[in-house]
Amino acid sequence: MEKEILVMKNVYKTYQMGGEGLTVLKNIELNVNAGEFIAILGPSGSGKSTLMNIIGCLDTPTSGEYYLSGRKIKDQSERSLAHIRNKEIGFIFQSFQLLPRQTALKNVELPLIYSAISASKRRERAMHMLARVGLDDRMYHRPTQLSGGQQQRVAIARAISTDPTILLADEPTGALDQSTGKQVLTLFNELNAEGRTIIMITHDPSIAAYASRIVYILDGVLEERAAENVH
Repeated sequence: MEKEILVMKNVYKTYQMGGEGLTVLKNIELNVNAGEFIAILGPSGSGKSTLMNIIGCLDTPTSGEYYLSGRKIKDQSERSLAHIRNKEIGFIFQSFQLLPRQTALKNVELPLIYSAISASKRRERAMHMLARVGLDDRMYHRPTQLSGGQQQRVAIARAISTDPTILLADEPTGALDQSTGKQVLTLFNELNAEGRTIIMITHDPSIAAYASRIVYILDGVLEERAAENVH
């Protein structure tokens, strides 16, 4: 039996806007099993960014339940949530979010600084992660010395450095040309084949098609769609 690592039940998210409530997520029901590659596909303003923030423990539902690895997120302390964000969720952003003055190696080491491991072990793991994404010859380059695709690979190496439960990717190819984007998505497929769970947020059906499962969001409502693999 497949292990569920993410469960959302009856999740709503409402923001107060000028004295009125704006409900952005409506009755979200979502289950993700360990080792899945799922795409959340929807246009701008559909609620997918809000859903991503809740999945990433950057925001909380107004009502409903969210369980991650069997723990009810609502019951976690701020310290526990910080630990989850650092160790259990690997974030990958459209804009890479790399420190411009640091080398690729230092950028990948960053999440590991908060782990109880020695500097030499951190460095060793960061080097291994960069090699995993094909950048062992770019370890001492700064972001400005790297192409967009290489910067995103550094970001992916950083995201997997803590061996997270989930890789959470927000429009990961949005700043890349089509060819480079395909290389990044192929890397996601490889990481998924190694057993990593990936949740990818996108507005582009051709990007979503790289996932093994697509969930469509429109006006804050989720529905399942069968994935048509395009490669």
